[in-house]
Amino acid sequence: MANTFQSRGGTRRGPARGGKGGRGGKGGRGGARTVAVRRTAPVVREPVTLPAVMSVAELSEMLQTTGIEVIKELMKLGIMANVNQQVDYDTAAKVAVALGWETNARENGVVERATADFESRKAEAETDPNAQARPPVVTIMGHVDHGKTKLLDAIRSANVAEGEAGGITQHIGAYQVETQGRKVTFLDTPGHEAFTAMRARGAQATDIAILVVAADDGVMPTTREAVAHIKSAHVPMVVAINKIDLPAANPDRVKQQLSELEVVPEEWGGDVPVVEVSAREKLGLDDLLEVLLLVADVNELKANPHKPANGIVIEAKVDRARGPVATVLVQSGTLNLRDVVVAGGTWGRIKAMYDDRGKRVRRAEPSYPVEILGLVDVPQAGDTFQSFDDEKEARELADTRQARARVAAIVGDRPVKLTELYNQVQEGTTEELRVILKADVQGSLGAIQQALLKLNEDTEQGVSLSIQFSGTGAISESDVNLASTTRAIIIGFNVRPDVAAKRAADATGVDIRFYTIIYNLLDEVRSAMTGLLAPIFQDVTDGYAEVRNTFKIPGGDVVAGLYVLDGRITRNSKARVLRSGTVMHEGGIRSLKRFKDDVREVAAGYECGLGLDAFNDLQNGDQIEFFHREEVARG
Repeated sequence: MANTFQSRGGTRRGPARGGKGGRGGKGGRGGARTVAVRRTAPVVREPVTLPAVMSVAELSEMLQTTGIEVIKELMKLGIMANVNQQVDYDTAAKVAVALGWETNARENGVVERATADFESRKAEAETDPNAQARPPVVTIMGHVDHGKTKLLDAIRSANVAEGEAGGITQHIGAYQVETQGRKVTFLDTPGHEAFTAMRARGAQATDIAILVVAADDGVMPTTREAVAHIKSAHVPMVVAINKIDLPAANPDRVKQQLSELEVVPEEWGGDVPVVEVSAREKLGLDDLLEVLLLVADVNELKANPHKPANGIVIEAKVDRARGPVATVLVQSGTLNLRDVVVAGGTWGRIKAMYDDRGKRVRRAEPSYPVEILGLVDVPQAGDTFQSFDDEKEARELADTRQARARVAAIVGDRPVKLTELYNQVQEGTTEELRVILKADVQGSLGAIQQALLKLNEDTEQGVSLSIQFSGTGAISESDVNLASTTRAIIIGFNVRPDVAAKRAADATGVDIRFYTIIYNLLDEVRSAMTGLLAPIFQDVTDGYAEVRNTFKIPGGDVVAGLYVLDGRITRNSKARVLRSGTVMHEGGIRSLKRFKDDVREVAAGYECGLGLDAFNDLQNGDQIEFFHREEVARG
């Protein structure tokens, strides 16, 4: 990139110092002092080559500028850093471009080659002539009481040979069963939270998702959440209607409820296979396995077993006797005993491998789950792994990934904020606003959904709005996990998050917006999509408390005995009374006491007495959110 030899403060003095008429030149010290500034030809800069991770000081040296200039550019990106903190390549490249440089990634770095290799392996089924059919990998999800675990146990026990040592079978988080001479791999993960947590780490382990719905209960709120998680992952779905042996079973009602969620059974003209089963009576299990094989055939699941292995970590732990132990699922290639592997930010040489029945094995082919020993540390669930020929390369990659993880904690991919949407549209980095919508009642929910989707017709900024999930009730931790994975914002209408959801949102940076008037909600979203948002006041939560008792005092007012669950209460905080997630009242604090003394604040883990302005309908079990308002400049 051509660039004139100019600095921000003016022409650089380097070419003029010591020149004609300057200090020490012919003009002498006593004569008229003129400084001749030689006009130089534009300087053609070679693109700067940046490593995967570097400190701010190192970056400023590479860009031939000061650390202050680099820090200023980082601040424009919303990153607060000092000269000793590290930044990753993507961030450094943005800074370099802003300062007039073109960039290259490190040309021969292990990380770049490893990443490119991993991406090419993922696409091998489409291009590799040596790719072969592999078993499907299946995850079971659904409501907590609808029989997910019993269904897994029934499938597994029906496929364990008589007399096999079932009593010593290890739980390794995944197992294989055989049907019609073919194998199916099941991931034994606890529901859609684990499924989404893996996706949040960039891992897509599942080929098919089974949605379990009880024939007597029908669709529950957790069922709707599971459907949203499956759809957001673009994974084929098979519905298993369980408990058909019960007298209250009504499969047709379940199918009708699913159709309302746009999960239309094949027999009703849709594209979702539905199988009726009973885990307790072991009915319909063969039909379910047959459907899974048909879905696998339609999706042509393939991998090349003749390459170095790569895959995903299902779970990991430290065993007191065996050290770090990881359950991995091979997705491509073949994993062999004594292979050197990198898993996330750790590495090691495989000393032993066990299958799901506790049997020692020497190799694992695609879609095969095994427990491995030999890593130097414990990886995280959802980390990718890959095998290497060179131990030195493996160690270098693991060290670099650890450095990148430290950087990601500071400058990682942040969830989208409603206030930043317009800037992202202007920069061409986003074309969609994803929303998770929660409301207090179904009537409000439906009206808001229709009005939000109508904004797609009203705005002409090239931004579309999509609703990833909608439901009634308090904002849950599951909602926050889905928002984090899909980079969505959460909109709450007359509902608030519970304590776990608030902590998860603070940890992940998910943007949660609260409204009590539909028109305000629509105006803010419309303004975000068209770039007209003005500065606002934003609620900042100070703490949560629970009402443990209530007392009526002379004069008719009611005070509550509280237990502070999280954060702290301050005398100047505002209070919001929540009953089953619904906002009952919002206002000031009339009194705050510990025993008989007025206090300015009460911390988590303590009890106190509270009186609210103009509200006496406090009940045992109510949660109270304490907050204050801060002015926030919109993006």
